[in-house]
This record gives sequence, structure tokens and C-alpha cells, in this order.
Amino acid sequence: MGAETNRRRAGASQSDFARLCFCRRDTSDCNCGRRHCRLSGPRGQSCDRTLRLRWNRRGVRRRSRRPAKRKSLWMNRVSEEKSIRALLKWGIGQLREAHVPSYTLAAELLLLHVLGRDRTWIYSHPEEELSAADAGRYSALLRRRADGEPTQHLTGKQEFWGFEFEVTPDVLIPRPETEHVVEVALDRLAVREIRAGRRQWLAGEGLRIADVGTGSGCIAVALAKELPAATLVATDISPAALAIARRNAQRHTVATRVHFVECNRLEGLLNPPLATRHSPLLFDLIVSNPPYIGRREAGTLMREVREYEPEVALYGGEKGYEFYAGLIAQAAMHLKPGGILVVELGQDSLPAVQPLLEASNWTNIGVTNDLAGVPRVLAAERL
Repeated sequence: MGAETNRRRAGASQSDFARLCFCRRDTSDCNCGRRHCRLSGPRGQSCDRTLRLRWNRRGVRRRSRRPAKRKSLWMNRVSEEKSIRALLKWGIGQLREAHVPSYTLAAELLLLHVLGRDRTWIYSHPEEELSAADAGRYSALLRRRADGEPTQHLTGKQEFWGFEFEVTPDVLIPRPETEHVVEVALDRLAVREIRAGRRQWLAGEGLRIADVGTGSGCIAVALAKELPAATLVATDISPAALAIARRNAQRHTVATRVHFVECNRLEGLLNPPLATRHSPLLFDLIVSNPPYIGRREAGTLMREVREYEPEVALYGGEKGYEFYAGLIAQAAMHLKPGGILVVELGQDSLPAVQPLLEASNWTNIGVTNDLAGVPRVLAAERL
């Protein structure tokens, strides 16, 4: 009777403990649903260890107080299995246990980075073995990713609009949602050509475009590739970001048509030699993915974003939409009549930003949702 009671108090059956996982969260916050989090210790005590159980003479299971040696277990596993299939499976499991978002994709990208191969090659050579050095590099990258460092910072690159861009902690990592800015900009330009009675397809002859807050230069470079005769000006307040944007423009052979200017919004474009002393530089199109997250939301951001991406590119003020008023006012000064403004929106920015356009000299105001149904792009034309 006593032994049975003790077994019930201990919690789960032996098979339950075969499914123990590593959990980085405090037990008070853990949502992983595994029994070990209830059994790992007092509420609030970290459960980032393996619960090692043993039977005493009465048959009651007890937990060992010795912490698990995660690093040695990690490294031993790597040294035992070096085939692509085994290492990839192991890497996926490690990132899954660390609650890394998109853990399968992250494990694949890190392995591709280590090998210098594409996805087709690794899946057609599953039995190929890595050298001890490459296996060690892969393990080290997985540990850094499990600790929160973004995959793009570990590989130094991110795809956008079908092109590969260099990224570092000095620039915002390009997101798929930002491709909607490029789509809307090109659509608006095409519609304008149709209205003017010109051919729908255009190479951008005579077009002058500005990209405000260019960061990695992904929007400017994508537009330059799509409009091979257009001239672009890309601004950013960060010299480090501009250096990366220049390298990306050179990589994609558009550096001669994209001019980079260090300034806040469009302020630097009021000065020579980009404009006459009394006349601002005028554009056909102004695009921007501005900082739109409120500082009050910082605690809700994913760790990968909050701790590793540049604050100047993330936060648009306490509420998040303060940046837009200045941008829209300057855009009105720098757009030709009929010129187009296209900006990316934060998740809750639309109610605060759209009235800024409705209250001034703008027309054809339109909102485009992203694939999740969130208002993502706001566009308008200057009267």
C-alpha cells in the first residue's frame, strides 16, 4: 500500500520519463506540455536539465540532483554520427527541444552553410559523411541558434525577391512581408503608365525612386533589378547599414544606378549636389519600410528580434507609428504631382497612419493585406 502511494506521488510511469526533453523556460511559464516540468522542482525553478531517475530498494523512484551535462552529451552525439542524414535529424531535434521557430528550416540552412551546398545536393547525398571539423562547426552553429541568435546572422545572408542579400546585426533582416512593398510599387507604376496611354511594361526610363531607411538595400536593389533604366536614391541614418547596402548593390550589379545617402528620412536631399539650393529633389516613387514597433511592445517581441536586430530599425517611438508623420510630410515635398508613396505598416499602424494621408493632398489611397490578412502596405498618390 505504502509503495503504491509513493509511486503515485512520484508522478508518471517509466515510459513517461522516456520522453523527457530539455526545456529552457522556467517551470512557471513552460507550455511544452511534458510531465517533467511539473516534477523538476519548486515553481519557478529552472527545468533546463535532464531528470535522471533511479529506483531505491523500495521501488520508489528518485531524481538525481546532479545536473545533466548537456554540452558533453551534445558533442558526443556529434562525434558518433557524421552522415548528412543523421546530423540533420539530430540538428532538427536539438532546435525543436530548444523551442526554436521553424526549427527544421533553421537546421537545414545551417547545414547548407557549413557544407556550401544547396538543398538538392544534401537530400541526394544523405549518406555523405562530414569531416570532424565540419561536424563541430555545425554543432557550434546549432548551439548559437538554440541560444537565440538568428539564423541569418549565423549564415550572413537572407533571400529577398529571389535575390540573396548580405545581412549582419547592423541591418534589419528582410522579411517576406516586405516583398509586398515592391509588388505594390510596381503595380502602381504600371497603372500610372496605362493611365498615361503608354505601354504597360516599363524599364523605368526617366523614373527617379527613393527608398527611405534602406537598411540592407533589399527594396532598392529589387526595384533596380525590375526597372533597369530607373535611378534610385537610398537613405539611411546608419553608416554601417549603408555600407552593407552598397555591397548588396554591387553584388547585384546595380551600384551605378543606386545612390546612397546618410540622412534621416529625406532631410539630406534638400542639399547640393542632389538638389539645387532652393529646390528639393523630386521623385516619381518613394518607398519605405520604416521602424514601426512601439517601445512599449519590446517585451512581446521574439528574443531573436529584441536582442539581435538594430533598435534604430525596429522602434518608431513609444507607440510605434510616430515615424510616419515626418515621413509623409517630407514625401509630399519630394514627390512630383502624381508621384506615388508606398510604405510598410506595423500590425496596428493603419488606424493612426491612414488619416495622415486623408487629411492632406493625397489621392488614390489604398491598403494591401499580407498573406495573414494583416494590413501591411499603404499607398497613395500626391495631388
